[in-house]
Amino acid sequence: MTVENSGDFRARIRTSFGRQAAMATIGAELTRVEHGMVEIEMPFDVKLTQQHGILHAGIIAAALDSACGFAAYSVIDPSASILTIEFKVNLMSPGRGERFLFRGEITKPGTTIIVADGRAYAISDGPAKLIASMTGTMMVIRGREGITG
Repeated sequence: MTVENSGDFRARIRTSFGRQAAMATIGAELTRVEHGMVEIEMPFDVKLTQQHGILHAGIIAAALDSACGFAAYSVIDPSASILTIEFKVNLMSPGRGERFLFRGEITKPGTTIIVADGRAYAISDGPAKLIASMTGTMMVIRGREGITG
């Protein structure tokens, strides 16, 4: 994977994640930041469920989008930012668990467009269970007023 000089991408991602009110609202935490890969975790909360008591698809999509977006952020130059321009989510199993893990990984880096894949896991007793996958397309933003880091 070829990428631009990303400087201290971990600090930039942690700072940017800290400004993301949506992730704070759902109780999500940034738990792992690597070059080209980010993990976000959150505990189960009944306030985030749908009518059957399982994690709402919109919450899953939001957390996967953030994981993929920050993975993309890890491979761009420090003066640029990222915006999601498209994603598709496959919901494969009900979101039942004590905790949830959302992993975003870069599939195809680029200078303008980046493709990332995400996986969501439910964690309880026993092995983690894959509950959803995402493919997302991110656009690298440079020099746009109001959109930085």
